[in-house]
Amino acid sequence: MSDMIKWVNKTSILFLGLALVILAFSACEQTQADAVNKKVIVLGFDGIDPQLLSKYMAEGRLPNFSKLAQTGDYKPLGTSIPPQSPVAWSNFITGMNPGGHGIFDFIHRDPAMMIPISSTTKTEGSNNTLKLGKWVIPLSSGHVKNLRQGKAFWNILEEHNVPTLVFKVPANFPPVESKGTTLSGMGTPDLLGTFGTFSFYTDDPPPNRDDISGGVVYPVEVVDNGFVANLVGPKNTFLSGKPDAVIPFQVWRDAENPTVQIEIQGKKILLQEKEWSDWLRVEFELLPAGLQSISGICRFYLKEVRPNMKLYVTPINIDPSDPALPLSTPAGYVEELQKCCGHFYTQGMPEDTKALSWGVFDYGDFHSQSGNVLKERLRLFDHVYNDFHDGLMFFYFSSTDLNAHMFYNMIEPEHPSHDPELAAKFKDVIPGVYESVDAVVGKVLDSIDEETTLLVMSDHGFAPFRRAVNLNTWLLEKGYISLIDKEKQTKSEYYLNVDWTRTRVYGLGFNGLYVNLRGREANGFVTRSEKEKLLDEIAEKLLALRDPKNGNKIVDRVYRADEVYSGVNRLYSPDLVIGYNRGYRASWETTIGSFPEEWITDNMDPWSGDHCMAAELVPGIILSNKKIDAKSPKLYDLAPTILAQFGIEKTDEMVGYSIFK
Repeated sequence: MSDMIKWVNKTSILFLGLALVILAFSACEQTQADAVNKKVIVLGFDGIDPQLLSKYMAEGRLPNFSKLAQTGDYKPLGTSIPPQSPVAWSNFITGMNPGGHGIFDFIHRDPAMMIPISSTTKTEGSNNTLKLGKWVIPLSSGHVKNLRQGKAFWNILEEHNVPTLVFKVPANFPPVESKGTTLSGMGTPDLLGTFGTFSFYTDDPPPNRDDISGGVVYPVEVVDNGFVANLVGPKNTFLSGKPDAVIPFQVWRDAENPTVQIEIQGKKILLQEKEWSDWLRVEFELLPAGLQSISGICRFYLKEVRPNMKLYVTPINIDPSDPALPLSTPAGYVEELQKCCGHFYTQGMPEDTKALSWGVFDYGDFHSQSGNVLKERLRLFDHVYNDFHDGLMFFYFSSTDLNAHMFYNMIEPEHPSHDPELAAKFKDVIPGVYESVDAVVGKVLDSIDEETTLLVMSDHGFAPFRRAVNLNTWLLEKGYISLIDKEKQTKSEYYLNVDWTRTRVYGLGFNGLYVNLRGREANGFVTRSEKEKLLDEIAEKLLALRDPKNGNKIVDRVYRADEVYSGVNRLYSPDLVIGYNRGYRASWETTIGSFPEEWITDNMDPWSGDHCMAAELVPGIILSNKKIDAKSPKLYDLAPTILAQFGIEKTDEMVGYSIFK
């Protein structure tokens, strides 16, 4: 988090070959001229599923998708192994598989410390500070590093003088250096440095308030129809102890009507029950007398006035008008965007799924909030598309993914959390989102010429998530993991209770399994000669695993890293990648080294749909206004495809090929 505060300022030619060089230069000039006049538009709809898309097309809900499929082409698109968003989008960006770009999961591990770490970014604080009393003054800035390896395809286009516009592609925070226009997407933190931390003020705090992740519940006492509270911002690293920076605010409740007035930093906001405020710019003072401050933006939502006060505040987003971290290239693009389009979510995953999962939101609240995100993204699309004239344009939509995660139980009667009464109300949410992006496809189709290539794609599909597999608990029961204190099995996390001197393998992330290998892990003792036999043994047992509830197969396939990955980063991959069957996924707890009591349970979380399964079971989609010649196109084929449209050869590191002849 300290980076948010401290990131303040921004040969000679032989005569005999001369004729050939001139001819080659002329040909290059012509090729580049043709490339600049070419247009390629890529619409990235995260998580659109081919089964659902085909169903809604057949029902007549998606006329523009249907038109594109009939006049051009439509096929399933092979996804990444595993089918996780940062992995999949890195495949798309680089034309490599994870062995090349080095992103294998949402979660990686530090083999020296044996703790989970972020797979996509690394934060390094200032190493040079001056302490003056209670103040700690940074004398140098820290920085955030994008850990994805490999060259982004748009960087290659820029080397050939092709204009590029890449809007919110995931796995691109901080945005890589670029001559083009880019805005960072999934992976971009909020102002607290998290993926999103909401605030919830109530005089009726839930009993689980201390367990909530992704948000903080602040109990308030309503006196004379009002209360005072603090909006909690980032850590103030200028002060010893790094206390939270806060902004006090007051709330006054109308004595008769379901309305409140909020007063914060000289601004007054009047809200009715179930109403959202506009974006509000707030400024946290870090040093006195205005010497240093940091701004963010947030929205208030009045969930309930009576009988209990319930006021929700979005995660405090990085202010696009004065960003505390790099969000775009050029650096001023995000500010220009804010000036013309107003404030918007800069947070990488803006739909607040945690608020719904923990019961702070009900489904109606989440539908309202996720609807705000979609409306905002559609508004930004109109601006960006209307301003696009040549070269490449990529534009990303998250709504197709995160609404499917949270509303899949509304279209899946067999899901353990399916409620017929709720389903009657919300069963059209997912198809409704598909209809919204269908209009985007229609706008583009109606306005492009025959020389423009249109690609409509998703990074993966979807499946129900009915049963949660506590992989590490299963490994514990089978004797592959040992604990320091068995009595604390369910009370520890982050592998802190694991006895590494007697643990042979461990699960990490949503799909990975690692051997506790001698010479690699800090306390590894399994030899390389023992490793292969051990992996064969575990893979065989996983493939034979059956659900005790219904007898269904739990694991569809197990991938060996050395069989599915290639490239310089293959050595850092999991040893096995577990491809769960449809309906099954690793539990939230097991991904970070916790050990629930049972090895498999019903998934009662509203997060009821998922894709962290066998890649073959959850392909994405690819549609184009051109005939797709590849029989089985893959996600990593799209980078070479885009380059080929501008007459540019793919790099040697790319494993894919153009999907067109």
